[in-house]
Amino acid sequence: MDALERIKQQVTDNPIILYMKGTPDFPQCGFSARTVQAIKTCSVPFAYVNIYEDEEIYRALPKFANWPTFPQLYVKGELIGGCDITLDLHQSGELEKMLKEAVGEKKAA
Repeated sequence: MDALERIKQQVTDNPIILYMKGTPDFPQCGFSARTVQAIKTCSVPFAYVNIYEDEEIYRALPKFANWPTFPQLYVKGELIGGCDITLDLHQSGELEKMLKEAVGEKKAA
């Protein structure tokens, strides 16, 4: 399976997946760190791929959704965006709603 097929499968198989530099516990860039922090405040499980551990994914991901930078957040198979978009959604309250819907939780009132 080539890298683009693996990305498509990962994005399809995981309701929330973050392609990032490093890991959630040890992000290796500030943008990845801020994105992880925003997701973690929503208290939902999410998958991640450390792009530094898979050079094929690192090279193919910008072509997959025509988005050149990292991190990249996908929810229910769709690219949400990178750090700035994720933080904007977090500030507006939309990120938590979107992520909880993706994992099938109802947002607490």
